[in-house]
Amino acid sequence: MTETRVDPHVKILDQDVAERAKSRGIDVLVYAPHFVRLPEIRERAAAFSDDELLVVPAREVFTGPWQERRHVLALGLTEPVPDFITLEGAFDEFDRQNATVLAPHPEFATVSLGAPEFERYGDQLAGGEVYNPKHLPWQNERARELVEAYGLPPFGSSYAHRRATVGEVWTTFERDIGSEADLLDALESGAPRRVEHRRGWRHTLRCRLETLDLAYENTYKKLDRVLLSGMEPTHPRHIAYEGRFEDVRVY
Repeated sequence: MTETRVDPHVKILDQDVAERAKSRGIDVLVYAPHFVRLPEIRERAAAFSDDELLVVPAREVFTGPWQERRHVLALGLTEPVPDFITLEGAFDEFDRQNATVLAPHPEFATVSLGAPEFERYGDQLAGGEVYNPKHLPWQNERARELVEAYGLPPFGSSYAHRRATVGEVWTTFERDIGSEADLLDALESGAPRRVEHRRGWRHTLRCRLETLDLAYENTYKKLDRVLLSGMEPTHPRHIAYEGRFEDVRVY
C-alpha cells in the first residue's frame, strides 16, 4: 500500500527545513507562515519543492479583534485573504474560493476555534488538529475529544516555528499524494490517515521548546510587529487587497 507522510502546518521554510523534513521521512509540507501574503508563500513553496518533497502553500488567517481572535488554516486559495477580518467574512471568502479549511490547535489559548465555531462552521471544515507540539498532553486530549465529537477527520502537524520541530509530528495518508490537488482531495474526502509523532525525551523536549516559543511570539515579536514595523503585509487595508475587505475588516 502506498502511504504519504504529510506535515500539514509549518511556519518556517529554508534549505535546512527542507533537508530535515526529508531526513525525517516527510513527503509533503504545508507552509503557512504568519503575516506573509499568498503570492510570496507560493513562490517560496515552489522554490523548495522537488522530487523528494512537495511543499504546498497555505495561509493561517487571523480573524476577529484581539479579544475574539480565531485562527483558521486555508489551503487551495486562488486569491489572497488578509488577516484581521471577521470570522464570518473569512469563511464566506473561503467558501467563495472553494478553499480547503482546517481547524488548527482547537481551543488552544484564546486564539482557536472551539465548540461554538465547530457547531456553526463544521460543514465547511475538512479536519481538526488532534496533536500539536505546542499543546500540553491534556490539551491534545481535549482537541481530540472535540474533533471526534463533531465527526471531523483528524490531523496532526509539527506546527514548527523552530527548525528542530520539523518532522516531530505528521499525518500519514494511505494513498499517494504527489501534488497540491492530491492533498486537497485527500483532506476533503476524509481519506484514511493516521496521526503519528516521534516519542521519547527528545520529542518531549522539542514540544516544550515549541510551547516556550509561544511566549516569544506573544511578547517581543508582537511588540515589534505592532509598534515598530508598521502595517502588516496581510492587513486588509494594505494596498495589495484593493479595498475588497473593507466591509469585514475589524481594524
